[in-house]
This record gives sequence, C-alpha cells and structure tokens, in this order.
Amino acid sequence: MLAVYGLLDLILSVAYFVMIVHIIMSWLINFQVLNLHQQLVSQIWYGLNRLLEPIYAPIRRFMPDTRPLDLAPLVAFIIVIWARAWLLPVAFGLR
Repeated sequence: MLAVYGLLDLILSVAYFVMIVHIIMSWLINFQVLNLHQQLVSQIWYGLNRLLEPIYAPIRRFMPDTRPLDLAPLVAFIIVIWARAWLLPVAFGLR
C-alpha cells in the first residue's frame, strides 16, 4: 500500500514542480524577460502548455471569466498542494 502512496506522491510532486516552472515562465514571458521567438524557450513553453492544458481546461469551465487574469493555474496548484499535504495521507491512513 505504501508503494501506491509513494507513486501517487511522486506524481503529485512532479506536477507541483512542473506547475511552478509554468507559472514562473508565464511571468517571465509577460514581463518580457523571456522571448518566445527563441527556439528553446518556445519549445519548453509549448511543451508545458500541452502538458498542463488537460489539467487547466476543466477548471476553466467552472471558473468565472476573468479575462486578463487566468486563475486556473492557481486553482490547480492549490489542489495539488492540498492533495499532497492532506488528501493522500488521510486516504492512506498516515495521518
């Protein structure tokens, strides 16, 4: 049972760090520190978007439209933190 817990915790940890990278990159792109015309930056950015869009899309359907500000990454990030800190330990009887 702890192997399943470890696997789920690893998956959530990877999702956590990928979301952090995506959020920081979005800030750097919006403040024009990073340029999407650079091939490496563009490939990383589009790869992260393709990886995280299936997570963000269902959240965007339920959230109100806040057009200039996308709150779906923040909500997904909070859900991942909550799942790692509370849901997994409670589900596996570790808390």
